[in-house]
Amino acid sequence: MKLIILILHFLSLSTAKDITTIKFIKSFIVNDNKPSTLVFSLCWTKSIQVSLAKEMSEMGIKASSSKYLESAENFQEHTVLFLIDLECPDAAEVIVMAGSKQLFRLGYRWLVLTNDTDDEVSSSLLHRSTLYNSPVLADSDLVLAKRSGNQFVVVELYKPGLNFTMQTYSRGYFDDSFIDVRPHRELFKRRRNLLGYGITMANVIQDSNSTKYHLPKENGLEPQHDAIAKICWMNAKLAFEMLNATPRYIFSYRWGYKVNGQWSGMINDLHSERADLGTNCVVSDIERLNVVTYTDMLAPFRVRFIFRQPPLPYVSNIFSLPFRTSVWLAVFICCIISTVTIYFATKWEARIVRVSSPTQLDGTVSDAMLLTMSAVSQQGCAMEPKKASGRIMLWVLFTALMALYAAYSANIVVLLQAPSNSIRTLHQLAYSKMTLAANDVDYNHFIFSLFKDPDHVSIYKIIQPEKGREQFYELNEGVEKIRQGLFAFHSIVEPVYRRVEETFLETEKCDLMEIDFLGSFDPFVPVKKDSPFLELLRVV
Repeated sequence: MKLIILILHFLSLSTAKDITTIKFIKSFIVNDNKPSTLVFSLCWTKSIQVSLAKEMSEMGIKASSSKYLESAENFQEHTVLFLIDLECPDAAEVIVMAGSKQLFRLGYRWLVLTNDTDDEVSSSLLHRSTLYNSPVLADSDLVLAKRSGNQFVVVELYKPGLNFTMQTYSRGYFDDSFIDVRPHRELFKRRRNLLGYGITMANVIQDSNSTKYHLPKENGLEPQHDAIAKICWMNAKLAFEMLNATPRYIFSYRWGYKVNGQWSGMINDLHSERADLGTNCVVSDIERLNVVTYTDMLAPFRVRFIFRQPPLPYVSNIFSLPFRTSVWLAVFICCIISTVTIYFATKWEARIVRVSSPTQLDGTVSDAMLLTMSAVSQQGCAMEPKKASGRIMLWVLFTALMALYAAYSANIVVLLQAPSNSIRTLHQLAYSKMTLAANDVDYNHFIFSLFKDPDHVSIYKIIQPEKGREQFYELNEGVEKIRQGLFAFHSIVEPVYRRVEETFLETEKCDLMEIDFLGSFDPFVPVKKDSPFLELLRVV
């Protein structure tokens, strides 16, 4: 009889313990206040697991049992809450599998139950050791809940890096209700102290090897060389200081493109985990998105075709441009009116003047037209009116045409020196008579072949023909050819304009023009895909 009572007492304690655990799980989820889908891998009895699922269902939360978390891929990352108990014999296997499937990364949440014991042979303590050796990094949202009777002490676990010891921070405690003691609910604010962990930035240098010396010192020397990398490094270093991380750097001579199935340059440094982030670059190659994620813009720059607009006489008949059509029409009408008035004036003069003279107008239409044409051509005529009325008409005609010719000549002089506005689109540039070329750096050897539309293909064939010399020039030579005219140079515009400032006359700067070949977004900083520092870097 005593044995039966003892068994019943033990069962009642176990049931009370299980009810308390389920109540704690409910309180934890309510306090978390996030959309949740519970995925649990537990060794509890069937009835307790059913009770847990029922309680979750009443809260509007979907719950499912998955021994090795196979069903995790069927749910949206930001809703999944994994639940395991370190008292279960297969807990270590679940932890190892979660690490191999990267289920500790940002987006997934974990609630890990354990008993508050220091027994060295306890399975809970052994499994806790496995957990502490797992990749629970800075972006992980893992909570360890230690049971002690009907109470739970809840702590957060994370490591700044794989080789760091596990850090614990108090999250709260449960004693019939959950008390949250976090200073901030935002994960970023709780993880912004990386305890001096080293974050490495891959810096792309293409202008001068001296950048390797000047960039770490931030001494501001030789700003014309690798300005993008230097600006990115200065901004990134501030972000590292905000995260209490140790700034580290490596250098690469290429941005990174896929050649024969292998990545090169900075992208390869990120893909091979030699670096955590890189110099911001243009999102020109969609394949990069398989290995990196783009965050924010640290150093804005543009990649464009830069050229001087062709001279106006090169593309237009400048002799028809000084006046609008309406002006030419008005001149023609005025000449007709002048001819008519001179005709009537000379006809009246021929009637009243009886003395015949070789220079006397005879009052015919042909004489009036001849006199008008001589005025238009600015040549003069041997015949002329003898009376005041005719001479006044002739004086008005010559004066008006002289002013017209002065204005016309002045406009011609201006137009001879004026640039055109004939090339404004990529299509116009592709089929113009200008020489197209590019800066001799790595990205220009790859980007021209990325596009398949006729305009881009036409430019690609001009710069990189199948036969003949490729049109690549060193920066200074390319800028000098821009100055000479009828030459379009593809490059990052900032170093080009610095060279333009040094070598161009003021009058030569006025007709500079840019055309975008890539049609891409602004440059952004690439970060290794699934990096634990991704969200931290995005915020800072």
